[in-house]
Amino acid sequence: MSWLIKSSIGRKFVQSISGLFVILFLLFHVCMNLVLIFNYETYNFLANEVLGANWWAIVGTVVIFFGFGVHIIYSIILTLQNRKARGNIRYESSSKTPVAWSSKNMFVLGLVIALFLVLHLYQMWYQMQFKELFMIEGARHDSAQLVEEVFSNIWVVIIYVVAFIALWFHLTHGFWSALHTVGWNNDIWMKRIKMIGNVLAALICIGYIAVAVLVHLGYSNLLA
Repeated sequence: MSWLIKSSIGRKFVQSISGLFVILFLLFHVCMNLVLIFNYETYNFLANEVLGANWWAIVGTVVIFFGFGVHIIYSIILTLQNRKARGNIRYESSSKTPVAWSSKNMFVLGLVIALFLVLHLYQMWYQMQFKELFMIEGARHDSAQLVEEVFSNIWVVIIYVVAFIALWFHLTHGFWSALHTVGWNNDIWMKRIKMIGNVLAALICIGYIAVAVLVHLGYSNLLA
C-alpha cells in the first residue's frame, strides 16, 4: 500500500477519494442546515442531541477532520509536485486546449475555502461541541440562536457567500476530476458526470448561501 503515498498516481487516488468523502459530508451538512429555515427545534435536536458531545458524534468528527486533513495535505503535496515538475518553463502549443478557470486555480480556491473553514469552525463547532466536550465556559446549547447571531452581521454573510462561490468553482472541477482519477473516465459518461457535478455543486452551494441569506433576512423557523 506504500504506492498510495509514494507514487504520483497513488497520491492522486487518495486525494480523489478524500475529495468524494468531503462532498458526501457537504451534502449531509447542507441538508441539516436547511432544517433551520423550517424549524429551530428540530435543528437544535439534530445539533445538540444527535450531533452533540456524544461518542458517535466525536467519532464522526474525528473521521471528518481526518478526511478534510488528508484532502488538504495531499492537495498541497500534489501542487508542489506539479510545480516542481514544470519548473519555470512554459511551453507554447499550436493547438491550445481550452482549460476551465476553476481547473487552473484549484489550489487557490482550496486555500480560500480552507481559510474560511477555520473561521466557520471557530464560529460554530468550537462554540458548541468543542467547548461542551472540554467543559470550557460559555458553551452554546441553543445552536439555532447561535446561527442567528452569527448571520446577523452582514459582513459575515458576505464572507460566507464569497466562500461558497469559491466552493462552487472548486466542486465543479473536483467532482468529475475525482471520478476520472478513480477510473470512471470513458467518453460516454464523462459529459454526464460533468453535468451531474455542476448540478451537485449548484445544489450544495445554493443551499448554503440560502441559509446564510435567509437567516440574516429573518426568513427562518417558518414552520414554528
